[in-house]
Amino acid sequence: MDIITAEQRSRNMAAIRSRNTRPELYMRKLLFSMGYRYSINSKKVPGHPDIYLKKYNTAVFINGCFWHRHEGCKYSYMPKSRVEFWQKKFEMNIRRDSVVKAELRDADVKCLVIWECSIKKMGKNPEFCSEILSAIAEFFKSQNLYMEL
Repeated sequence: MDIITAEQRSRNMAAIRSRNTRPELYMRKLLFSMGYRYSINSKKVPGHPDIYLKKYNTAVFINGCFWHRHEGCKYSYMPKSRVEFWQKKFEMNIRRDSVVKAELRDADVKCLVIWECSIKKMGKNPEFCSEILSAIAEFFKSQNLYMEL
């Protein structure tokens, strides 16, 4: 049983932003400080990625573990109320993500997915942060088309 009313829950969920979230801003600042220049939510690239690096032809998606169903992640829990609604919503998100990945692959655009839990861990652990940033730098220069962190 939820401890707040349906109207309050609806207001809370409606307040969740899809752009310029804390994890996005954190990653944008890190990438910019490393010398990478990018565009934000480019409409010219399939899926309108959170970050697009034209020089490296790479789309970067900062995925929330809850909304995009990061498998095995503690943030990817199932709400206890309106389970059918949430299952349908999550299935649609997963389907859309796979369609976007396929569109990017067909357009020869590299795709990097950075999960919210990794970004949270980066903020708490400087060693992990440097590992992730070096992996990102390697990916930009590599021939690989897809990577998740």
